[in-house]
Amino acid sequence: MDIRVQAEPFDLGAETAAFAARQQGMGAVVTFTGIVRDPPDGGLGAMEIEHYPGMTEKAISGIAAKAATRWNTGDILVIHRYGRLAPSEMIMMVATAAVHRAEAFQAAEFLMDYLKSRAPFWKKEIGEQGADWVAAKADDEAALGRW
Repeated sequence: MDIRVQAEPFDLGAETAAFAARQQGMGAVVTFTGIVRDPPDGGLGAMEIEHYPGMTEKAISGIAAKAATRWNTGDILVIHRYGRLAPSEMIMMVATAAVHRAEAFQAAEFLMDYLKSRAPFWKKEIGEQGADWVAAKADDEAALGRW
């Protein structure tokens, strides 16, 4: 299991290739990459993401361990960035490996739902009209109900 919380950009292709190369005996690798999204009306200059070092990694590691046990994954990778990110920049990556694709997909979805709604990150959108903290969304909370 590899959990990284970092300010630096990551190379999606290199991370995916390295992760897949380590998966001996696995039949599936699933990846997801989150990107800073500019709303349809535009105007997002940047997103600032804050976290508490140590606490964030511990929380993500705990949920990744639950996913690994529940779906018998071979391996899990989570990379989540913090700091100031511009629209279209990669914000996070989840990769899971399992013997069968259903387990790899379910573990990845579980991790993504957790990261979106429960991981201890605080996000502020900065635009032409000022800055606002991003509030929790009902849809994201509801997604956790399926787990």
